[in-house]
Amino acid sequence: MVSPANQLVVITGMSGAGRSTVAHTLEDLGWYVVDNLPPTLLADLCDLAGPATPKIAVVIDVRGGEFLGNLRSRLDEIRTRGVSPQVLFVDASDEALVRRFESTRRPHPLQGNLRIVDGIAMERDRLSDVRVLADVLIDSSSLNIHQLEKKISDLFATESSADLRVNVLSFGYKYGIPVDADLVMDCRFIANPHWIPELRPLTGLDAQVSQKVLESENVQDFLTKYQSLFETMANGFFQEGRRYLTLAIGCTGGKHRSVAIAEELALRLNQSGSVGDKRITAQSVHRDLGRER
Repeated sequence: MVSPANQLVVITGMSGAGRSTVAHTLEDLGWYVVDNLPPTLLADLCDLAGPATPKIAVVIDVRGGEFLGNLRSRLDEIRTRGVSPQVLFVDASDEALVRRFESTRRPHPLQGNLRIVDGIAMERDRLSDVRVLADVLIDSSSLNIHQLEKKISDLFATESSADLRVNVLSFGYKYGIPVDADLVMDCRFIANPHWIPELRPLTGLDAQVSQKVLESENVQDFLTKYQSLFETMANGFFQEGRRYLTLAIGCTGGKHRSVAIAEELALRLNQSGSVGDKRITAQSVHRDLGRER
């Protein structure tokens, strides 16, 4: 049986969203990857695995048909054996999925004689109960294959003693709220450096912009209170067995304010390093930086 220290990740999500890329990346990182395994066999896989396979990833998707509905009960069964599985769900917008299927000229696995959008809609419906089980939700809509590989590597490549890993994600509201966000905070109350000519071409990574944002009225108080709020909520996340969280910080375009705030918040969380007796690590990610139009 897999010992509690061993890792089991269930990879699932929408067709075309990047499940295969996730699986291949984990395989390159030394994980033992099993594709298209019926959930009913998860417990058997755990029983067969030993010290030689400490990291196991299993791809489960709509190809499993009616077996997919058993995933929750099978995960509960595995937990009774001392294993804590993590569910990673890869998603993307309908528009992004349609573009990908059209570019590869491949049909959606569920569309039959219908349109691609019909197949996508049916798959979303079938996966709705699985999506709520996700410990990690990744939105690949704006990611190319290399960016997705890096995101997975950042999550799984480095062994960490942290109990909770936090992605502080900056974004622009005009490009949409990230679907993989666990918490969303709006920083558009801060004066916008965009309207200062000498700061407009710069970003929140530049010292001049960062200083302007962080010295704005109420910003330090906002950061202190938001960090305190998160640390209070983190205790509940720990109890729910969450290991990965995404804190999304938004401004209008995702170039100045949200970038500076995300950098500062990640720095503060890393300096704190813990919540109670639990260890946390944080990294900043900037979804829309360089995307302005």
